[in-house]
Amino acid sequence: MTYILAIDQGTTSTRAIVFDPALRVIASAQQEFPQHFPASGWVEHDPADLWSTTAATARAAIEKAGLHGPDIAAIGITNQRETTLVWDRATGEPIHRAIVWQDRRTAPTCDRLRAEGLEATITARTGLLLDPYFSATKVAWILDHVEGARARAARGELAFGTVDSWLIWNLTGGKVHATDATNAARTMLYDIGRGQWDEDICRALDIPLSLLPEVRDCAAPFGTTRPDLFGHPIPILGVAGDQQAATVGQACFAPGMMKSTYGTGCFALLNTGSDMVASKNRLLTTIAYQLDGKPTYALEGSIFIAGAVVQWLRDGLKIIRSASETQPLAETADPSQRVILVPAFTGLGAPYWRPDCRGAIFGLTRNSGPAELARAALESVGFQTRDLLEAMRADWTAAAQGVLRVDGGMSASDWAMQFLSDIIGAEVDRPQVLETTALGAAWLAGMQAGLCPGPEAFARSWALDRRFLPAMPAAERAEAYARWQRAVHATMQA
Repeated sequence: MTYILAIDQGTTSTRAIVFDPALRVIASAQQEFPQHFPASGWVEHDPADLWSTTAATARAAIEKAGLHGPDIAAIGITNQRETTLVWDRATGEPIHRAIVWQDRRTAPTCDRLRAEGLEATITARTGLLLDPYFSATKVAWILDHVEGARARAARGELAFGTVDSWLIWNLTGGKVHATDATNAARTMLYDIGRGQWDEDICRALDIPLSLLPEVRDCAAPFGTTRPDLFGHPIPILGVAGDQQAATVGQACFAPGMMKSTYGTGCFALLNTGSDMVASKNRLLTTIAYQLDGKPTYALEGSIFIAGAVVQWLRDGLKIIRSASETQPLAETADPSQRVILVPAFTGLGAPYWRPDCRGAIFGLTRNSGPAELARAALESVGFQTRDLLEAMRADWTAAAQGVLRVDGGMSASDWAMQFLSDIIGAEVDRPQVLETTALGAAWLAGMQAGLCPGPEAFARSWALDRRFLPAMPAAERAEAYARWQRAVHATMQA
C-alpha cells in the first residue's frame, strides 16, 4: 500500500491519476460527460455522470498502473467548486440534477437578499460576494422547486453537498457526509472566521443545518471506500476544491506566494497566511487550505474566460484547427497594430463582477486578420491577470510584486507566459508538473497517510521548468495596460 489515487472531478470531465510515494505520475484515465442547459443561463450535470465517471476512471487508472486495490494507500479528491447537489439520505438518490457553478438562475434570490440588507453580513462572514456563482442560493432553489423538498429537509431526510461530498458519500456507501474547509468556504453558508456553518445566513435562505455536511481539514480521514469498488477498502485522506488543490500543488505555503491556473477560466490565489484580508477591490476572501485545524487564508480573483478564448478562435471563428496553432499564428501578427479583445463572453469576473457585459474588440483596421486576433486573444489573458494582481496589491500591502507561479493548459504556451511576465512586470514560474490540481490532492492524502513529507519538505521538491522574466520596457507596459483599461471601461459602458 504505497501508491496514491487522486480523483480530479472537473466541470467537463473526470480524471483519476495514480501517483507513487515520490508523487510521480504512474498512470491516468479521463472521461468526459455531457453538460445540460435546460434554459438560458442554466447549467446542470447529471449526478450519476459525476459518480459513474469517477468510479470508472479510478478503476481504469489503477488497472493501467498494473495495480490492485490493496496497492493504494490513500485517495485524494479535488473537485469543481460551488456545484450543488441535494440527495435522499435513505436511498442516496439525488432529488434534482446538480446545479453547476456557472449557473445564473438564482440572481433574483441574490437581489432579494441584497434588498433585505444582508450583503454586507454575507461578505463579512463568508468572504464572498453575494452572487449566484456560490452554492447557497442554489440549495435554496432546489428546496423551493422540488415538490416536498422543504418538508423533507426539515425532517432531516435530505443531504446537501458540493461535488466532493457527493463523491465521498458514494465512495463510502453513504456512511460519510462530509466536506473540507476549502469547499465549505465556497458555499456562501460558511463563516470562515469562526470555522462553522452560519446560522443567520442559513435561516435567511430557510436551509436547515441538518442538511449540511460535517466540515473537516483538507488532510483528514473521510472514511473508507466500499470494498466492492476496488476489491479492497481504501481510506479517503485528502480533499480540497480544485483551485485550492492547485495552490497546494504549487507549494504556495508562505504568505505572499501567488499562483494562477489557466484552464477554461483563470483563478489566481494569493496566500495571506493567518490574515483574513477583507477585499476592498471585489476580490474573494477564502480558505487556501486547512491543516491541523488551522486555516490559511487567501485572496482569490476569478477570470471567466482564459483558455476558452482559444476555443472561441477554434470553434467560433474557425481560424485555427487546434489550440497549438495559436502561438505561431500570434507570432506573425503585425506589431504596429494594437488590437484589444475583451473576452467578456459570459460577463466580466473579478475585479469588475459585471455578468451583464459581453465581449468586444477594439483597434481593428482594414489589415487586421486572424494573426492579430490570435495575439489579442492570448494578450487578453495577461491583461486580465494584471487586473487581479493590481487588486490584490491594493488590498494587501504585503502582496509585493513577486513571482507568480502558473499552471493549467494555457501555461504551456511560451508566448502567452512571456507576455504575462511582460505585462505584470514580474517573474512567472512554470513548474515541471503542470497537473498541480491532482498533485495537491495526492500530496494531502499522502501526507495524511504518512507517505509524503510535510509542507516544508514538499515545497523543496517543487521543480522549475522555465522562468519567464519581464522584457517589455516600462513605458510600453504602461501604455499597453492603459489601452486595455480603456477598452474594458468602454465595454462596461456598452
